[in-house]
Amino acid sequence: MIERKILIGLITNTDFLKQIQDDWKQEYLESSTAKLISSWCWEYFKKYKKAPMRDIELIYIKKLKKGIDEELADEIENDILPGLSQEYEENAITNLLDETRQYFIERQIILHKEDIESRLLKGKVEEAEEIVEKFKLKKFTEEEGLDLSNPKILEKLDLVFNTSNQSLIEFPGALGEFWNEQLIRGGFVALLAPEKRGKTYWLLEFMMRAVKQNRKVAFFQAGDMTENQFLMRICIYLSQRSNREKYCGEQYIPVLDCVRNQNDTCEKKIRACNFGFTTMADEDIRKEITKETLIEAFNDYPKYRNCYNCVEWLKKPLGAVWLKKVNIGEPLSLLEAKERVNGFFVENNRQVKISTHANGTLSVSKIDTILENWKRKGFEPDIILIDYVDILEAERKMEVRHQENNKWKALRRLSQEKDCLVITVTQADADSYEKDILSLKNFSEDKRKYGHVTAMFGLNQDKKGREKQIGVMRINQLTAREDDFVVSNTIKVLQKLQIGRPFLGSYY
Repeated sequence: MIERKILIGLITNTDFLKQIQDDWKQEYLESSTAKLISSWCWEYFKKYKKAPMRDIELIYIKKLKKGIDEELADEIENDILPGLSQEYEENAITNLLDETRQYFIERQIILHKEDIESRLLKGKVEEAEEIVEKFKLKKFTEEEGLDLSNPKILEKLDLVFNTSNQSLIEFPGALGEFWNEQLIRGGFVALLAPEKRGKTYWLLEFMMRAVKQNRKVAFFQAGDMTENQFLMRICIYLSQRSNREKYCGEQYIPVLDCVRNQNDTCEKKIRACNFGFTTMADEDIRKEITKETLIEAFNDYPKYRNCYNCVEWLKKPLGAVWLKKVNIGEPLSLLEAKERVNGFFVENNRQVKISTHANGTLSVSKIDTILENWKRKGFEPDIILIDYVDILEAERKMEVRHQENNKWKALRRLSQEKDCLVITVTQADADSYEKDILSLKNFSEDKRKYGHVTAMFGLNQDKKGREKQIGVMRINQLTAREDDFVVSNTIKVLQKLQIGRPFLGSYY
């Protein structure tokens, strides 16, 4: 009975067609006759922007000439078309919309049940389990919009002002000033870099900072690392000690310093050192000083102390690198790793979930399904980290550029629907290996990804390898919504990836 009422609505009521079109799926109908006639109505509506009404008889005659199953033809001619004008007068769109949407919900559940039972009868238990995990009931609600004349809009503004500019992850110093405003709820942020530039380390840094700041984090590994490899990275991060002997014992760690301290041109009383070790000019120190020079200075000037005490250092391009020799000790042991993980995560009940997948098996829809399962169990993340978008499986096969664009669109939708911060990383193009600073031209596959992110940052090191050797990364802003920026402006970050740390301090 309900499918007949739906058909009458499709045939006779343009408003019904307009309001149900976003919810419509032909598979929700059970009757083959209803599916056939509804397809005629939608063809007519798409062409003429109205319901076919009495034209349905002409459509039926045309279709009949092309060939229709005899039983279907009899049902249409004897049961559907007669009395159409009378039912047209009686049709009430509001009730019909509610009844149709409720029926569609029932049909989803029935079809889902039938699909599972069919797989089980064939012995395909794993497929049935996957269908159960991926199932998400589509509910149908009226879009009422935002009514600015309603007094409740003032309450909405409270929420907007309290949350829209709140950083979910906060970094200190120059780097914090540089990108904290982009790390907000509803944001979609990406890091662009060539291969082996430490992108996963940065995602780990976001994760660790976020949970220390009482945020809930979901980390999805799309196939770049195994679960065991990532757990080892976490242990190294917490202990600041490698599991490899060659990165233990005495190591040189980069620390913040000032060019005017190094070339002895500072006369401030708060200076930590009263002598320098070089006559190089300020900019030459920042752009040319090498690891060999710094190690030699450390050995030749054992009483030298790095300094960044003044307010001027915080705002001006005076930052520099000093290498400090540190005895890291023996390689990380299992006992220490357990103690670190227990002390950081378990005892503090820090909320992190890590989902690891083989390369080519994780898609955005699967991420969505996993998040829905976690939500039913009480876990809703503030931040979603994805390592990394380029190796996510496409939802459907098409030209590579379009596949990539669809993945980025889907991740943007995820940040909006879940009202959380989504952060991912992406590979730069082949030309990036020969560049000292990334530009908007260094995208891979499809430039439309810039249109979907709320901000994208580039990870830069000089092509000669000087910065990598001394532990400096330059970060520039490639694009950002509601922000002024210049692509050539960079923030310098100190790092020592061998002890798991992509961020040890920053300066202008």
